[in-house]
Amino acid sequence: MISYLKGKIIFKGEKFIILDVGGVGYKVFLSKKTLLKIPKIGESLKLFCFLNVRQNILDLYGFLNFEEVKFFEFLDEIPSIGPKAALEISSIAPFEKIKEAIEKEDEKILKEIFSIGKKKAQMIILELSRKIKKAMPKTKALKDETFQALINLGFPPQKVKWALSKISKEIKNTEEKIKEALKFLGGKT
Repeated sequence: MISYLKGKIIFKGEKFIILDVGGVGYKVFLSKKTLLKIPKIGESLKLFCFLNVRQNILDLYGFLNFEEVKFFEFLDEIPSIGPKAALEISSIAPFEKIKEAIEKEDEKILKEIFSIGKKKAQMIILELSRKIKKAMPKTKALKDETFQALINLGFPPQKVKWALSKISKEIKNTEEKIKEALKFLGGKT
């Protein structure tokens, strides 16, 4: 399994590049967004990769970071989303932004992010929410309730996590936790 390549770009196409790695040219499919970010022909490039094996075809997909690969793998396992669509979707927005949309079951945000129809957005929400729940460790309902309430108030997830980490562990009541978190979040949105 090829999971990482480092080499020199010798060709740039509309959907792929050829990367020279030790004298061997690898055809690596990249998203449109990634193609715009990579250096010029002749320059060095590092890519995380996913090797897609089908009957007589071996397709290699490239990503600038490991999180995009993991998200691609999630998407690629959804029945009507093929690897080419998964490649584009995985590069459109950070996984955290899409995860937020999925957790809120916000079809409108997903539709904007993916520029796809309502039925496909619903399917992606359903499938990815199942996968995210399996992949993420279980947390206490109280913490989730407090976290979600603060998110619903419009605070960014990273700042909410930070504020919750500052609260005394002795506070157990959700309402009290929210009040304490708001003291840390005041003026920081």
